[in-house]
Amino acid sequence: MSRFVNAVVALGALFFLAGGAWAFLWPHSFYTTVATFPPFNLHLFHDAGAFQLGIGAALLAALFTRDALLVGLVGGAAGAVVHAISHVVDRNLGGNPSDPWTLSGLALLLVVATVLRARSELSDTARRKQT
Repeated sequence: MSRFVNAVVALGALFFLAGGAWAFLWPHSFYTTVATFPPFNLHLFHDAGAFQLGIGAALLAALFTRDALLVGLVGGAAGAVVHAISHVVDRNLGGNPSDPWTLSGLALLLVVATVLRARSELSDTARRKQT
């Protein structure tokens, strides 16, 4: 892959990871600086941050592996974990009482699938090097 493409992917990862962390961890600051569309909605910014972090994680993973399924799982797992945290933290703001449990279960499944796929990819790589 060309250096230009790698640089763009790295820049995109940095952009989404920084923006996602900002929106999730400091939502009011993100709102007053970047997304000044009233009304302020804390949970919306937590969710937006979660999904931006997922995109950033997928872009970052793409710099280290060409396994599309692993890249997708990394992004999905990262976004799902932070999204579940968002629903745990914001459970008093509405939504279904089951949301924290359901989303945490999905996040756990995606993390397990990511670990299994990464282990498979590592063993495939090691096997290819031996031959």
